[in-house]
Amino acid sequence: MSVRIELADPASIERAVRKFMKVETGGGAYASSPATITFIAWAGPEIAGWCWGYQLARPDDSTMLYLHQLEVDAAYRRQGIGRDLVTAFLKAGAETGATKMFLTTGADNIPARTLYESLGGDLASQGPTVNYWFLL
Repeated sequence: MSVRIELADPASIERAVRKFMKVETGGGAYASSPATITFIAWAGPEIAGWCWGYQLARPDDSTMLYLHQLEVDAAYRRQGIGRDLVTAFLKAGAETGATKMFLTTGADNIPARTLYESLGGDLASQGPTVNYWFLL
């Protein structure tokens, strides 16, 4: 089956939120923010995968991308969909002036790390890092 990668519209973002985040509503505020970037992989009428994140303005007047989530439905994995989604995300950011992208993934997530490294991603050079979450 052919899969197409498209920049997401608000309705498709809402569908992807329901599918991958397992919530009934959502996506509206995210979809209306000018800094967001979302791509959806379509296999016919079905959502096969998505990636979403942000283009972040920096104080030095440059911009960079943050890829927050990449997810491909289990039935569609190992078909290059994740690669195509990340490539579309990178291209969209570069076309709007971003010069870097960052993301985090689990140290033991070998499939994701293999994908990111095959696309030219390097481990952060600032040494070991940790992530913190704050509930507000």
